[in-house]
Amino acid sequence: MRDLFDSMFRGYPVGYLLFWANGGLDGHRQIGTDTKQNVARLLIVDGQQRLTSLFAVLKGVPVVREDFRKERIHIAFRPKDSLFEVADAATGRDPEYIADVSELWAGSVTLNRFVKDFLKRLREHREVSDEEEDHISEAIGRLFNLQEYPFTAMELSSSMNEEQVSEVFVRINSKGKSLNQADFVLTLMSVFWDEGRTEIEEFCRLSRQPSTGAASPFNHFFKPDADHLLRVSVAVGFRRARLQYVYSLLRGKDLDTGEFSDAQREKQFAILQQAQSGTLDLQNWHEFFKVLIRAGYRRGDLISSQINMLYCYALFLIGRKELGVDLYRLRNVMARWFFMSSLTSRYTGSPESVMEQDLAGLREVQSADQFVAHLDRITHDALPEDYWAITLPNELATSSARSPSLFAYYAALNLLDARVLFSRMKVSELLDPASHANKSAIERHHLFAKNYLKSIGVTETRDTNQIANYALVEWSDNIAISDGAPAKYYPMYAARYSAEELKQMCLWHALPEGWEGMSYPDFLHERRRRIAMVIRDGYKVLCQA
Repeated sequence: MRDLFDSMFRGYPVGYLLFWANGGLDGHRQIGTDTKQNVARLLIVDGQQRLTSLFAVLKGVPVVREDFRKERIHIAFRPKDSLFEVADAATGRDPEYIADVSELWAGSVTLNRFVKDFLKRLREHREVSDEEEDHISEAIGRLFNLQEYPFTAMELSSSMNEEQVSEVFVRINSKGKSLNQADFVLTLMSVFWDEGRTEIEEFCRLSRQPSTGAASPFNHFFKPDADHLLRVSVAVGFRRARLQYVYSLLRGKDLDTGEFSDAQREKQFAILQQAQSGTLDLQNWHEFFKVLIRAGYRRGDLISSQINMLYCYALFLIGRKELGVDLYRLRNVMARWFFMSSLTSRYTGSPESVMEQDLAGLREVQSADQFVAHLDRITHDALPEDYWAITLPNELATSSARSPSLFAYYAALNLLDARVLFSRMKVSELLDPASHANKSAIERHHLFAKNYLKSIGVTETRDTNQIANYALVEWSDNIAISDGAPAKYYPMYAARYSAEELKQMCLWHALPEGWEGMSYPDFLHERRRRIAMVIRDGYKVLCQA
């Protein structure tokens, strides 16, 4: 906002405003609650932030920030050198500044009186020469006249499709930011179903605020944005993952004739409205998070793909609402599906294409039994024995801190009710998302410490930070172990346990017998194989349900 007003004041270019005729007929829903002189006819393609900034400052009204908080933005102005600043306590105390330029356009006093009052306050602080008074008066007058600033606007024809509009946007926008299909659909919702857009945004806002006891979408897994929830509703209502098709439908376009009609638009919005009702239902929302817990994923930072979670939620809703799958049974089949899709990165790369195929595969599914059998068949086919023995160990040969296979290993430890290495505390207990301290209760520990590896000539990060070189330990143990060699610290910690307890702990944490004395490459190779087997064992727990 500050930079926009500064550019306007100095006569710098501030870009186009780009509008698009929405292609509908008469009777459009108007944006806002006040009466408009004209029906809503144009969609804002480029310039929403600038228009919002102008309106917020010129009218002195709050804006809604990305975290859905309403906030008044105060812009300060120093007339002596025409400096704009984001107002703070310092500018508020400094008589050299107009603390809030919105006051200039509030209409409570005339421009002449505003200038006189400002100069009076300034003279109480210091002397003001006649020449400076003229300069200040001229600067405030130029600021006041920004309400007459001319913008260049371009209107695109309703006959253009969203791909053409996006291409125009990219070519004239200096940032080159691509519009996504969700932007188009959400804009249509603002025009034709503003309550629906408001419902989504309110849901997103509340999901970021811990509840004091009332029912709330707040959770420890996911803080959704409007386009996230829109994707779920579209998948449920229209059985589509590609929003471009849905956009055309919501505009009231007949895909065969290319003609627009109010009746067609209203019909499609009714479908979206019903689907969104299920998506935003708090019981559905929180029942789905039980699916993630059942799959072993205890908190959001163990989930590598948001789109995977969203598509799984859509399938969950289809199973529950349309096919009537028993909740207990649905939770288990969806837990297996989520575990598989997370581990295999099913919705990574071309997520919309894969989800389109998954939704198409459900067209012939007519019952709860068919739904469960269909998902289980795909899950089983995605995880053959070769996957556990060959593919997964190879995928574990990475130093990525957010590897899907690493998170699946943690989920498997939860499913196996495993204890943390060198501890009697369970992994699930220390991964509790409600626990917060200065240090995490559980930490990843290098089994072969970096400094030890350096002493034997292993220095590359891709080698020292291999997934297979990490284990989950309590924070206090991580500090105590420090940089010690495995052969030095392991016997001391192993002495805490009986032979049977130690054997079970080594199984959970994929430690081969005599690992502390193995060469580092042999250790990594063998541990990757064993980690893959632990993940398989965790998945088998889900299959027993």
